[in-house]
Amino acid sequence: MLKFVMSLMFLMPLCFSWELTQISVFLMSFVFSLMIGHDFMFSFISFGFGMDYLSSLLILLSFWITALVLSSSHKIYKNNNFTFMFLLMNISLLFFLIITFSCMDYLSFYVSFEASLIPTLILILGWGYQPERIQAGVYFLFYTMFASLPLLVSILFVYYYCGGVCMNLYTVLTEASLVNYMWYLITVFAFVVKLPMFMVHLWLPKAHVEAPVAGSMILAGVLLKLGGYGLIRVLPIFSYFNKNLSWVWISISVVGGVIVSIMCMRQVDMKALIAYSSVAHMGLVLCGLVVFGWWGLNGALIVMIGHGLCSSGLFCLANMVYERMSSRSLLISKGLLNFMPSMGLWWFLLSAGNMAAPPTLNLLGEVSLILSVVSWSKISMIGIALLSFFSAAYTLYMYSLSQHGKFFTSLFSCCSGKVREYLILMLHWLPLNIVILNGCMVVVT
Repeated sequence: MLKFVMSLMFLMPLCFSWELTQISVFLMSFVFSLMIGHDFMFSFISFGFGMDYLSSLLILLSFWITALVLSSSHKIYKNNNFTFMFLLMNISLLFFLIITFSCMDYLSFYVSFEASLIPTLILILGWGYQPERIQAGVYFLFYTMFASLPLLVSILFVYYYCGGVCMNLYTVLTEASLVNYMWYLITVFAFVVKLPMFMVHLWLPKAHVEAPVAGSMILAGVLLKLGGYGLIRVLPIFSYFNKNLSWVWISISVVGGVIVSIMCMRQVDMKALIAYSSVAHMGLVLCGLVVFGWWGLNGALIVMIGHGLCSSGLFCLANMVYERMSSRSLLISKGLLNFMPSMGLWWFLLSAGNMAAPPTLNLLGEVSLILSVVSWSKISMIGIALLSFFSAAYTLYMYSLSQHGKFFTSLFSCCSGKVREYLILMLHWLPLNIVILNGCMVVVT
């Protein structure tokens, strides 16, 4: 693993060349994809780094989304809008993500988990669109920092009780005391906010709406997956308490997912709608993880990969509309099918992915998650049914309102789409639909 970490470090001084950086990240994602093996065990172990199957898939997703981010941010390159700093922030963010997903030590995981906030914050504040980006940045920073500082205390407690060897930790964490329940809650809370769970999700729509296309794509594509990855790593330590409190997380996620889906139906901002839909999808992921079964774990991982590709593609599409219309409002950006007919196909294909229609990866993941949650409790079928229905409803609402109707009368001419844009959308859609042909590739059982 050290070779990829070091290669990213050596890539940082070369950020003065946009083409070189872009080609390098694509090349690294291709080389890394050749190294993935289906194995439970940690491999490529070196200097505290290593990867198993779970982390290797998320590292590959990080490489892929970052390469697509650089391709879709061509306007920054064209306007020469601090290109060196922009590339440096993206490569730094990728560097911290690779370390987070590959480190084998809880403390270094925490440090790199927190370090990924800094480049993301600079992307939002530096290349955001409206003055409200400062408020969005503050929300993003303080929500995640407030939730994850107790996690640091928890990890230090683990180190204290372990004394170098995690033998007496099991006896400590099977005593049903108030302190141990609090310990479990403060550990899980950091990842739940990052996921984000309903009730602690307010930072996400703000950050997405104010971020540039690069910030939105990397945030939806990879950064939300840090929460799911952290839960997979931490929950086995607290299995006793997770068994007793799983009903709390599932209740909040299912009911919250339905409420957020209804909120999506009244959004007029494209980016806000896609961001709120992420909360509903990640709520299902949380349900699957806390149920603590193989169906839930597999479904959560598949949905994380599928959602990363699909949501990133939708944000990319929203940005293409914004560059032409100078507005993300669904009330103004209507009738896009009239003057961007070929782009309408990509809207349809990625919208189908967002509502988990076949043959997308999201369908495979959501079927696994639904099986997992329904096997936990039959009553949850009501919430899951509503969640699935509204998921299709708000996606169709977004598609039909943006593509159909009378287009904005002050728009006289428009480019339907460039080859670069179609290539980016194809590279989002192709893995999302092709990987399902070999579903065992993304299953950890």
